[in-house]
Amino acid sequence: MNLPSPPAARPQRISQADRAYLEIRNAILKGNLAVGAALSRRKLAAQLVISVPPVTEALLRLESEGLVESRPRAGTRVRIPTRQEIEDRSILREALETQAARLFTSRATPPEKRELQRMAKEVDHLYAQCERGAVDRDFLFSAHTRHMGFHLRIAECARCPALRDAIEKEQVLIFNWLYDTVVQRRSLASHYHATLTTALTSGSPSVAAAAMRRHIRRGLTEVLAGLENIGKGDGAWRSRNAPLQR
Repeated sequence: MNLPSPPAARPQRISQADRAYLEIRNAILKGNLAVGAALSRRKLAAQLVISVPPVTEALLRLESEGLVESRPRAGTRVRIPTRQEIEDRSILREALETQAARLFTSRATPPEKRELQRMAKEVDHLYAQCERGAVDRDFLFSAHTRHMGFHLRIAECARCPALRDAIEKEQVLIFNWLYDTVVQRRSLASHYHATLTTALTSGSPSVAAAAMRRHIRRGLTEVLAGLENIGKGDGAWRSRNAPLQR
């Protein structure tokens, strides 16, 4: 007896609020919507060709994640993190990722260690292209996404799902976004991630943890200094709304 073939899976359609969330979030992370930029619900809805309520829902979600902020009678803008918040999140991220590095040294399999070495070389190659300045924001965003995948893969190979989820929640992408929009450029040494991976595959938890700690702390001072010059005064809340530039 021949059974009929199962119907082809239909592509899932996302809601307008979900689409608005992804579009606005990506525009922020790519730098198309700068730190401190005012966000008009009406203008965003017009750009996305949707009604205002889904945009409002998307902005509320982004506010809960710390990417936008609102004030009564002032409006909504791309959030400017405080110095204390950046320092606190950096400390938390350092604690999480150094622990992942320690566990990786003993729990990752030889094939997984080789995979991480390949990923590190790929990330270094992408960042080297960014350093030459011949790339657009979409390419830079793609490089950051690969970088985030690199860090999450370390945690996955550490065999602790809760640790991996906590690291993802701290959003490596957001730190990269701050480095690019506040500092404008990060000069990374060649083989920067490959060198980190050498420490992670060394078999020594202390060596791996120390290397990851240096990795997390790099650039923090520049970000904190750059934040001091952004969004000073209430006038920044009323700055011109930038296009999404999809």
